[in-house]
Amino acid sequence: MLNFRHLHFIGICGTAMGSVAAALKERGFVVTGSDEKMYPPMSDFLASRGVKLSEGYRPENIPADADLIVVGNAISRGNAEVEAVLNRKLTYLSLPETLKLFFLRGRHNLVVSGTHGKTTTTALLTWVLREAGLDPAYLIGGIPKNLGQGCSLHDSKFTVIEGDEYDTAFFDKRSKFLHYLPELLIVNNVEFDHADIFEDLDAIKLSFRRLLNIVPSEGMVLINGDDANCIDVARDCRAQLVEVGFSPNAARHIRDVRYHADGTEFTLLDHVFRTPLTGEYNVRNCAMAISAAHFYGVSLDVIAKAMASFEGVKRRQEIRGTVRGITVIDDFGHHPTAIRETLRGLRHQYPGKRLWALFEPRSNTTRRAVFQHDLPRALAEADGVILAQVARMDQLTPDQRLDPERVVTDIAATGRPAFYEPGVDAIIARLKPLVREGDVIVILSNGGFGGIHERLLKEL
Repeated sequence: MLNFRHLHFIGICGTAMGSVAAALKERGFVVTGSDEKMYPPMSDFLASRGVKLSEGYRPENIPADADLIVVGNAISRGNAEVEAVLNRKLTYLSLPETLKLFFLRGRHNLVVSGTHGKTTTTALLTWVLREAGLDPAYLIGGIPKNLGQGCSLHDSKFTVIEGDEYDTAFFDKRSKFLHYLPELLIVNNVEFDHADIFEDLDAIKLSFRRLLNIVPSEGMVLINGDDANCIDVARDCRAQLVEVGFSPNAARHIRDVRYHADGTEFTLLDHVFRTPLTGEYNVRNCAMAISAAHFYGVSLDVIAKAMASFEGVKRRQEIRGTVRGITVIDDFGHHPTAIRETLRGLRHQYPGKRLWALFEPRSNTTRRAVFQHDLPRALAEADGVILAQVARMDQLTPDQRLDPERVVTDIAATGRPAFYEPGVDAIIARLKPLVREGDVIVILSNGGFGGIHERLLKEL
């Protein structure tokens, strides 16, 4: 089975797909790939590694000697290459299966899961292990500023991987993280999300239970001890289980939290840690990374030094610029809980400043009406709010869609200025006369939001 020589990737320009393809090329495999659109930096990155690329999906893109096809998560039936693979009876795998087969077997795999905080916690843990000299391989759904890239699948005894609960491929509707062979598992939190593939919270909890069920008895599970859903899914866990949280009952009790404009201090394991990150949820992210590194014997002093030097992840409370004393921040937040906690964290970072939230309902869940009542409560943490049009409106019927004008009405009822403006130009025109020196604007979207960040800075 492992005598594969030529791998062809369908959907190769995705961040994870491209990174894995390049890593396999470096291991000596022949690697080709195709994608609907080829654009830098991924197209340049792959070309520089000697990966032959084909734009568009056509049966003839699949080389005659390709003996393993890797199918990306975004690829569905009807894709010309997928149909050719099935008709030619070629061997095919999903990306998570490919990771398991070529990179994860036999390693110490540290998997970070949860509805929120996965990217930051994975980046933190990777940085700590790297500073401790363990040189971990890693796959992160973002770009940590300390590391400069989100993936490095070099040979190492350790792999730190962000465990996504989204489905694996069109032919495998299980969560991706079920393929990642966790020895140590972090469960940050469990909430309803991904309404396009999960029917309800119980379906999500079932997936997390299955994840906990594959952690070996000699492994470790770290769960959020303040989250009732986490405690519920871990009830029958067969591995060593440690609760991490602010509750005095948590085995890893976070205490003495002190927020400052330039970061946060807290105590864990009777040791004081300092992080440039802000907000309660980031303190817990840090506590999870500390507990995981401690399990592998990294000293608390080394962990503390690494924590203090962690620079964060792009698109997580990332300052994009300051103009006329007005600070513009980019954040990936799109779930109501993530939005609420991001805004609360910014309150600690910018005490006394007016905080504006610009939100694009773009994810497969926030486009839907499931968070119609939760979004106003989350966004009302800001002093003023502007909502954009629901992305890809035509894909949902009116009764399925989020009603942004109703969200705005509910926020305005709390006494805060709130507006609905469909496009970027209208949002900027609405905001410009309202902001003043010292204000902080946070742009919340899991997409590009029409390039609003740079356009807003230019207009201000």
